[in-house]
Amino acid sequence: MTDTTPELGTGVPRREGRDKVAGAARYAAEYAPPGRAHAWPVPAAVAAGSVRSVDDTAALALPGVLAVLTAENTPPLAPADDPVLDVLQNADVPHRGWIVALVVAETLEAARAGAQAVRVSYDTRPHDVTLTRDHPDRYVPENANGGHPAVRERGDAPGAFADAPVRVDAAYDVPPLHNHPMEPHAATAFWADGHLTAHDSSQGGNAVRAALAQVFDLPEERVTVTSAHVGGGFGSKGTPRPHVVLAALAARHTGRPVTLALPRRDLPASVGHRAPTLHRVRLGADSDGRLLSVEHTALTHTSRVKEFVEQAAVPARVMYGSPHSSTVHEVVPLDVATPSWMRAPGEASGMYALEAAMDELAERAGLDPVELRVRNDPADEPDSGRPFSSRHLVECLREGARRFGWQDRDPRPGVRREGPRLTGTGVAAATYPVLVSPCRASATALPDGGYRVRVNATDIGTGARTVLGQIAADALGVPGDRLRVEIGDSDLPRAPLAGGSSGTASWGWAVHEACTTLARRLAGNPEPPSGGLTAEADTTEAVEAGSPYARHAFGAHFAEVRVDTDTGEVRVLRAYSHFAAGRILNARTARSQFLGGMVMGIGMALTEHSTLDPAFGGFVERDLAAYHVPVSADVPAPPAIDAGWFDERDPHLNPVGGKGIGEIGIVGMAAAVGNAAHHATGVRFRSLPLTPDKVRAALAGGT
Repeated sequence: MTDTTPELGTGVPRREGRDKVAGAARYAAEYAPPGRAHAWPVPAAVAAGSVRSVDDTAALALPGVLAVLTAENTPPLAPADDPVLDVLQNADVPHRGWIVALVVAETLEAARAGAQAVRVSYDTRPHDVTLTRDHPDRYVPENANGGHPAVRERGDAPGAFADAPVRVDAAYDVPPLHNHPMEPHAATAFWADGHLTAHDSSQGGNAVRAALAQVFDLPEERVTVTSAHVGGGFGSKGTPRPHVVLAALAARHTGRPVTLALPRRDLPASVGHRAPTLHRVRLGADSDGRLLSVEHTALTHTSRVKEFVEQAAVPARVMYGSPHSSTVHEVVPLDVATPSWMRAPGEASGMYALEAAMDELAERAGLDPVELRVRNDPADEPDSGRPFSSRHLVECLREGARRFGWQDRDPRPGVRREGPRLTGTGVAAATYPVLVSPCRASATALPDGGYRVRVNATDIGTGARTVLGQIAADALGVPGDRLRVEIGDSDLPRAPLAGGSSGTASWGWAVHEACTTLARRLAGNPEPPSGGLTAEADTTEAVEAGSPYARHAFGAHFAEVRVDTDTGEVRVLRAYSHFAAGRILNARTARSQFLGGMVMGIGMALTEHSTLDPAFGGFVERDLAAYHVPVSADVPAPPAIDAGWFDERDPHLNPVGGKGIGEIGIVGMAAAVGNAAHHATGVRFRSLPLTPDKVRAALAGGT
């Protein structure tokens, strides 16, 4: 289905919608070149150590098995910038689930059977997978994820806290969480005349292309990576993952195309996870609730393969004004899989702790939680002192409260009771930075009156094709059905990944520039030459020039929950969120993104968690039977759950005015649910998720 109007902001249906419902949209594992074989990984069964030997005799004897790749028979690769990609290169086992062998066979079933028949012997070493607040190996890194300094201090935060008349000093825990996209990580790879082609389930084909060129010692022009359709990623497909390297290795070894789709149970150990974070938040305020001091320390774990530090204390540098502040990140290296990006890394975890603490502060100050946040809304970004390009948090709080019916709320906790069921409401704020990266794009006027837009963007289910088509049609002043949008191929103009809510802003900027340039060139001569007329754009210079403004999206979440005091079950009855996220380019896909983030936040609050087994070293909740993502029965149906927004016109962003909306929906949602649970019961819950066992124990203890 294609749109017939160039108007931005309208709910244009997805361009690829018909292909998806008809099964014509092809995903990475669905490419089937002639002679295609299948691969299946063998993950390490020990927590730490090394491979002593691999016995592949039984596997190779099975019908259809073509090869078993191990560190002993795999030719050396060039070292990768990301050591997670150094697979089958040595005998070391840094954590449970590290891939130690790969079976290649004629069929998927034969590859799986072959992997089960491989026998691996290990030499083990003592391991440690348990994060504790008093861990002796904790240290302060130089930077957290995103290049944020690990420590930022203003004034004398401890001294101001000690002198503050209203104080909160609380610890909050967020467990490991897993991305679990609908489509597992998969790749189909083949070699032809020294050229490597990989169809990869990735959020950014150019990064995968660069990594494959590096490890296989190839010029980038001899590598092609396509990601035509991607079934979700939530950050886990934002960097190259081992599966695509393994598929290419297997294809080179066998001389045949090879497809490798990671089994879901192997994802937690292979493709990153949201690291656990242990928080301590100290807020000091005057008697009117105005913050005097903000302190946030976030402790997390990283692997011994490479350092990754969740930037969970960074939101406290943005949200609320205070003359004194201290934000610190600490990390412990453990024998765990390398953590990585998961939807709103840093913000999702950090804003849970900060917004829960703000709710506690409101109660101690005797203030309405909305009013407390309004009173502490800063004019400039607290940490940097830069003016905000736009900040409509107060408006989101006010409008969200109006639509939710907050004014009817009885502030007293534990008073809305029906038998064993208690009902309460909660609020939390949301923020996410505006990120943008350099991008190239081209626009071509075709002799038949149509237009072609080309950019190596990736649509991971967000509607990127559709929105880029709207941007192009708007800039060219033509109906959208005269446009063809080509994305998802590394041979197209270079583009950044789909991540950090930066895709549309980055790609759209380049597409807008290419199309406006083309429109100007056509203005004097609307008939293009027989070969077409092409305009190209590169936003590198403009993007790298930076901005004197602090650019962020903001929002406010409201939730109503019911707590069953007999069973400990917490259910969300209603949820409404209001956002200020720049210019909304497609109302239909925007609402989908907002609601998806909100549902993910509800899952973070109530059902999702993972556990590292201290004895065996691996994640216990490795599949969707044990790791509980919320399903339709777990969340209210529209209109009981809904999202709205202000259509901001921020002149300090980019030509299309977008801020990015993929991640802000999750930020703060877990806190709104947790705050509502406290309002329902009068009991504070500081450890996610709020599963029935935790809730019953807390209710019994009255804490």
